[in-house]
Amino acid sequence: MREPLLRIIDLGRRVGAAWIWRGVSFDVAAGERLALAGPTGSGKTLLLRAIAGLDPVDEGRVELEGREAEGGEAPAFRARVAYLHQRPALWRGTVAENLEAPFSLKANAGKRFDLDRAAALLERLGRKAPFLEARASNLSGGEAQLVALVRALLVEPGILLLDEPTASLDRASASWAEALLTEWVEAAPGRASIWTSHDPDQLARVAGRRIDLEGWKP
Repeated sequence: MREPLLRIIDLGRRVGAAWIWRGVSFDVAAGERLALAGPTGSGKTLLLRAIAGLDPVDEGRVELEGREAEGGEAPAFRARVAYLHQRPALWRGTVAENLEAPFSLKANAGKRFDLDRAAALLERLGRKAPFLEARASNLSGGEAQLVALVRALLVEPGILLLDEPTASLDRASASWAEALLTEWVEAAPGRASIWTSHDPDQLARVAGRRIDLEGWKP
């Protein structure tokens, strides 16, 4: 039997004495698009951040390709697992400079920034070439989300953890982003995505399987 791409094993997180979720366990196969559902306050963002190694857990572990994940600070893990916050942080400078910046990090050693591919991805999202020279400080929340999405795709992770990735986009841009992310998962082996969204119709469109965090509420 083929090893899952990602395995979540009995994860638990608490704040003080109260458990937010406990015993969270599921596998993510290569090529899978998974929806992570639950009401506001159920801890969806905390779970994505825990999977990415950005937040601690009180119980359990994460395995990536059959090996226990070393956490968000390990370059090999960070190169494979990318977390997209719904309010992404951008560096000072232009859009192009923001897209190129991750290639200076140790996690992306050996990877090369491709400006033409960046332009092509932005065009898929409704932004023409001049957008590359826009100042990051002048972008709207939706435009910042598009830049963060393209930035993640350019470094070629294996798993995208998508936390409300289209929350600030208009309907057309959200539709383009959904199509692009679906194609990305299907375009090469060893890829998968986990989505959260406040919109259940979106989760039905972008994911083939749904996990509800309420099932792990103590």
